[in-house]
Amino acid sequence: MSDGNGFLLHVDSSADRRGEVSVTRRLTGMFARSWRERHGGAGYRYRDLVAEPVPLVGSGYVGLGTRVERQGVVPLEKVAALAEGAEEEREWALTLPLVSELREAGTVLLGVPMYNFGVPAALKAWIDRVSFPGAYTDPDSGRPLLGGTRVVVVAACGGGYGPGTPRADCDFQVPYLRAYFGELGVAEDALHIVRAELTRAGDMPGLARFQGLAAESLTAAEEAVAGLAARP
Repeated sequence: MSDGNGFLLHVDSSADRRGEVSVTRRLTGMFARSWRERHGGAGYRYRDLVAEPVPLVGSGYVGLGTRVERQGVVPLEKVAALAEGAEEEREWALTLPLVSELREAGTVLLGVPMYNFGVPAALKAWIDRVSFPGAYTDPDSGRPLLGGTRVVVVAACGGGYGPGTPRADCDFQVPYLRAYFGELGVAEDALHIVRAELTRAGDMPGLARFQGLAAESLTAAEEAVAGLAARP
């Protein structure tokens, strides 16, 4: 359970592992470097969901999760005893370290490009894995265990999806993440979403006329990331 002072968990999900065109990897890298300069490297953990993909949840995960959910909120240390068979045991062994890592982080930094109007499959696999029933609720008080966790989402999209734009209704990236972390118990004022838009304006002819707006959006995102990284 985080008290807001734990380590930084840095998660990247862009398929561009080399970072040649990935705006999210560049921006999360800026945040992480600034954070390590202030706090040191000992409290930093990194997950590249493309280099080391999180396995998709299987039937054993569903079976164990359903059994646990029917009992209400079960402490993590008691879940293993409820596993039936090798498949459920294997699924829990894959799940527990990721859930524990998320619960213990003071700040969670996510790099999230928009793929086909939503989030990358690599990130969705991580989300599905860590979303084990009851894992973020205190079994005694019922309070959310991530209430003191700060979440910084660094998002990017090749086009423009802001309010009032023709494709605003196609944005299943930011609204999804806002709803997801809110449901997980992250406080509204602790969830920070920064998005650079029109990132493909420089190489897609149809978006060329928006290059000025793209540069403004990227600059604003860089400034927002730098400001968030500088906070205690």
